[in-house]
Amino acid sequence: MLEERDWRLARIRKAMEASGMEGLLAYAPGWRRENVRYLTGARLRGSLTVTYLPHSGTATAFTQNLQDAQSIAEQGWVEDVRPLSFPDCQEIVHRLTEGGAPTKLGVAYLELMPSLLLTAIQQALPHTEIVSATKLMTKVRLAKSDWELEQIRRAGVICSAGWKTFVEALKPGVMEYEVVAAVEAEMKSLGAEDNFMLFASGKTEVMGMTPPGNRRLQFGDMVRTELTPQLSGYWAQLCRSAVIGPPSEGQLRSFELFKEALEAGLAAVRVGATGHDIARAENDVFRKYGYGEYCTSQYTRVRGHGHGLYLDEVPMIVEGDETELEENSVVIVHPNTYTPLAGYHVLGDPVVVKGDGYELLTSTERVLFTAAV
Repeated sequence: MLEERDWRLARIRKAMEASGMEGLLAYAPGWRRENVRYLTGARLRGSLTVTYLPHSGTATAFTQNLQDAQSIAEQGWVEDVRPLSFPDCQEIVHRLTEGGAPTKLGVAYLELMPSLLLTAIQQALPHTEIVSATKLMTKVRLAKSDWELEQIRRAGVICSAGWKTFVEALKPGVMEYEVVAAVEAEMKSLGAEDNFMLFASGKTEVMGMTPPGNRRLQFGDMVRTELTPQLSGYWAQLCRSAVIGPPSEGQLRSFELFKEALEAGLAAVRVGATGHDIARAENDVFRKYGYGEYCTSQYTRVRGHGHGLYLDEVPMIVEGDETELEENSVVIVHPNTYTPLAGYHVLGDPVVVKGDGYELLTSTERVLFTAAV
């Protein structure tokens, strides 16, 4: 893992040098820990963890959580782990001034940093320019290492296994949350740390995805889901829909539309392509058949997105996004939206960007599944 650490730190420091930063401070609130995990290599659970990386020398991690301190020491590669007292945060201030304060300090998730912490840093470093390093870290994490790709591939395998369990659990009278429970049990048994899952069941009245509830499945329902297991910190997502019993004509027509759109989007995936390029390829299929209005923000959010240490990363696959895909970046392409053909429909696959194409990360067939009644 030291090779992995060195690969990551070299990428960060190259980006820091290009931006004129002498130090980088990664802040991790409870819900956005990906940058600190990238720097430490450890799984975190606490509500406040910070890591400092100088332009040269060793990194230092700060945490209020004893479990996180142990995790960094045992799982990660940062040897200098210090306690953190909030709100004065003097441990961070002391580290930033050791050997002289940086003239320019980048802060990843500066936008989310508590004002008490930011003010303490500003007062202690009156001559330091403090800027956001959020986009810098997002860009650094876009291309994945061989080790990172292996974790995402394994998460893709769990996606496929979870979908198989999902279809097997679909029966009239079963509650939505009972299906999710079966899928969660399967994924966790295969090593998933977590699973982000959206769900929708019904017919043409379904306008979008929601958390599962106590609705009982009915004959003729189309049941949609996004399965997103996390493994070793890394997420992969699979989007599929299944019908309980024989599909209707509208459901079949909907599937063919979404399949064509997905495959058009995948055909646009290559190094140098943008989120805009992929989204336009997907949306043009809808426009060709007169369903262009359902590609707008009135009905849907994005046509896919990046994967990594956060489940919904750049690039956003949406028209207007000019983020260029790099070799070994990971995205899911999914033209998920509502149409009057069969209501909300989901179909999507995660891929690794490779030269003039991609590597598919799941083995699940691209069909409209039918659950046995």
